[in-house]
Amino acid sequence: MNFSRKIEFKPKLVSALRHYSFSKFKEDLVAGIVVGIVALPLAIAFGIASGVTPTVGLITAIIGGFCVSAFGGNSVQIGGPTGAFIVIVYNIVQLYGLQGLAIATFLAGLILVLMGVFKLGTIIKFIPYPIVVGFTSGIALTIFSTQIVDLFGLKIDGGVPGDFISKWIVYIRNFDTMNIATLLVGLVTIAIVALTPRVSKKLPGALIAIVLMTVVVFLLERFAGVSGIETIGDRFGKLPAEMPMPHWLGFNMTTVNVLLPSAFTIAMLGAIESLLSATVADGATGGRTDNNTELIGQGIANIAVPFFGGIPVTGAIARTMTNITNGGRTPVAGIVHAVVLLLIMLLLMPLINYVPMACLAGVLVMVAYGMSGWRTVVGIFKNPKSDIAVLVVTFLLTVIFDLTIAIEIGLLLAIVMFLKRVMENTQIKVFSDQIDIADGSEVSQHEVLSVPEGVEIYEIDGPFFFGVATKFDDLMRSMGDKPVVRIIRMRKVPFIDSTGIHNLEILINLSQREGIHVVLSGVNDKVKEVLVHAGIDKMVGADHICDHITKALATANTFIENHTPVKQVNW
Repeated sequence: MNFSRKIEFKPKLVSALRHYSFSKFKEDLVAGIVVGIVALPLAIAFGIASGVTPTVGLITAIIGGFCVSAFGGNSVQIGGPTGAFIVIVYNIVQLYGLQGLAIATFLAGLILVLMGVFKLGTIIKFIPYPIVVGFTSGIALTIFSTQIVDLFGLKIDGGVPGDFISKWIVYIRNFDTMNIATLLVGLVTIAIVALTPRVSKKLPGALIAIVLMTVVVFLLERFAGVSGIETIGDRFGKLPAEMPMPHWLGFNMTTVNVLLPSAFTIAMLGAIESLLSATVADGATGGRTDNNTELIGQGIANIAVPFFGGIPVTGAIARTMTNITNGGRTPVAGIVHAVVLLLIMLLLMPLINYVPMACLAGVLVMVAYGMSGWRTVVGIFKNPKSDIAVLVVTFLLTVIFDLTIAIEIGLLLAIVMFLKRVMENTQIKVFSDQIDIADGSEVSQHEVLSVPEGVEIYEIDGPFFFGVATKFDDLMRSMGDKPVVRIIRMRKVPFIDSTGIHNLEILINLSQREGIHVVLSGVNDKVKEVLVHAGIDKMVGADHICDHITKALATANTFIENHTPVKQVNW
């Protein structure tokens, strides 16, 4: 990773338009219209589930979807609101209101842009898979739990608590207020969404369910006298059929400091989901995503949408795959999808008022089922215990506490587990009689050298960082007789950190005080540069840092033959 290079921002739209044709436009037009239709019910549902209005969900899909396609690094990525953000957005709205959400989204956009500028697009993909599965499954369960009221038509006085356990306690106490007609609408919606792919994977099951159930509920209320099935219009009133004007967000440092952790969570979640979606898309199309440009594009989208009252944006896997299967191959399809949503908002918004809330709840239940990835969870439970621990902890923290805490602690736990594995795999061998200089390498011809009496060789196999440094120090203290020369063989040390250097300095000082010479062997150029910069060459002498074990043994032999005690150095 090189921060010194110039910023690489190359939106795929620019390269796509260089060789664009009318035939490509026809394919993108068809794909964009289909994706726009598919995105409509999801944008509305995600908006409502996030604690905002259906209009906000549509605005997010329009502006965010346009920006992701116009500035992103993937040719077929479709951006918009997604289920992954529902939990974090809902909590921010409850605690800090819509203005707080706007500021957090804007800050998240800035973080994403900086991640792209500093070329962190590749690194973000190395976040451990159990963490991704853990919080995705946790979000899925949380989304499902937020839809119980609308799915069953429960009547709850005083509102629903925010935390998971209290929420279900309230549900159980109020299940006797269930509305059977509302539940039937939700169950039929779930059945339609689940069964539609068996007929055709190109048919938008969510949209079919919403259209059919909206018509059925309207007819039942008008001609059969069925009542009590709440609609979008009943809850939110008449929805505006126009795009809002941009407005200022009202920044202040106090609010920024409070919302920065939430903004970081939005940015990390957006980066992970968008790059995951882009990777899936590359596998389907054979394309190649510019990860850093994609992060910058996602950042621009999240910077833009708050000024219009929108919620966080990221790449959406389902909509992206819909785009691909319907022939979309350039970002123009994503722009067409945003235009289609804009036209629907301007021309058909009054009809959205008739959509039953139970129908949207059924759509979101199926979204939660798709996100749960229960087969993947079962598969991970066959992996090492450390992976299982990371998965379970991340899942429980997401469900019981907060997604921000889940990601932070999940990452910390994954790092600890990784360091533990590195420490377990890093070996420190001691040689005092003879040594095979080709042992552990790909060289087929072995050469065994005798280790002179009074010489001990300590070979470090792995990175010399803070965890291994302590392990090395403990081994030194446990040794019995003190040698005349200690050779530290570092041919398999790819890097050394500040703690490793500090421990090395302590070893050299203690050895010199006891009259023991220290020789470093097999030091590669990168590690040697770090040692020289830290002044290790002055402590042991530049000629005591050797690039091969034979030279180190030759240096050790001179001390054995002369048996000259080393001069004490005070630091």
